[in-house]
Amino acid sequence: MSTQAEQLKELTVVVADTGDVEAIKRLKPQDATTNPSLIYKAATMSQYAKLVDDAVAYGKGDVATVMDKLAVNFGAEITKIVPGYVSTEVDARLSFDTDATLEKARRIIELYKEVGIDKSRILVKIAATWEGIKAAEILEKEGITCNLTLIFSKSQAIACAEAGCTLISPFVGRIMDWHKKSQGVDGFEAKDDPGVKSVTEIYNYFKKHGYNTIVMGASFRNTGEIVELAGCDRLTISPALLDQLAESKDKVEAKLDTEKAITMDIPKIVMNEKVFRWEMNEDPMATEKLAEGIRNFAKDIVKLEEIVKDKMKA
Repeated sequence: MSTQAEQLKELTVVVADTGDVEAIKRLKPQDATTNPSLIYKAATMSQYAKLVDDAVAYGKGDVATVMDKLAVNFGAEITKIVPGYVSTEVDARLSFDTDATLEKARRIIELYKEVGIDKSRILVKIAATWEGIKAAEILEKEGITCNLTLIFSKSQAIACAEAGCTLISPFVGRIMDWHKKSQGVDGFEAKDDPGVKSVTEIYNYFKKHGYNTIVMGASFRNTGEIVELAGCDRLTISPALLDQLAESKDKVEAKLDTEKAITMDIPKIVMNEKVFRWEMNEDPMATEKLAEGIRNFAKDIVKLEEIVKDKMKA
């Protein structure tokens, strides 16, 4: 019997959720995703000092340039290992500024081009605020593919699909975290996990209504959540959880299925800015977790900037 990791790869495109290049080499995923928290963690590891030093030299005293170059340096290393997409995130502090997000995304693509990496290999990762979604809509028309992250609600997902986004990252574990706290429980069975249910609902809606946007479940807390979403377009998984899946030979079966979704009675929702903002207002979990996610990514960007500034002084 093959391992759960091997079985999962037969049903779903597996993506490594890490900035650790060595871990990606070991795990051999199809794609890889990074975010400010993962880059910060990797940047503190001695084996990646050269990537930081190169970015500092490139930036010539400009912190913003150094930060962009650092994200691209890590992404460039990862493109040497994975055959598919590498996601590189726009500064979370720009999440409510469409024009600034556009400028930053284009700059990231320029930096990749400078090192010989085509934009077809890169997903620009943007928080799924209304402003971020509008930026992604413009970028997609320019041929810059986007990964809309921090998805906690179907309204966010639908708005992204209507905007023509290449991929969305609905968060499983963070939804579960909120409901555990709200309900005062220790956890949920995988099939009853609110995060699993959210991704399943989004997946079925997209397949029913013919959207091409890729659904990539993210932010997992345990392997049960992952196995329960087998069959999803993509799943981005941390090295620790991928290792656990590689140690188990329990059976993995497809839980999500396009053909089944097409037959479901799922009414179509007309999405626009008013609907989006009202639906978010009515969903305290989505509103709180989106804001919290942006704040936490922003904090790690600031911490990474401190590392950069210290290097620049040295």
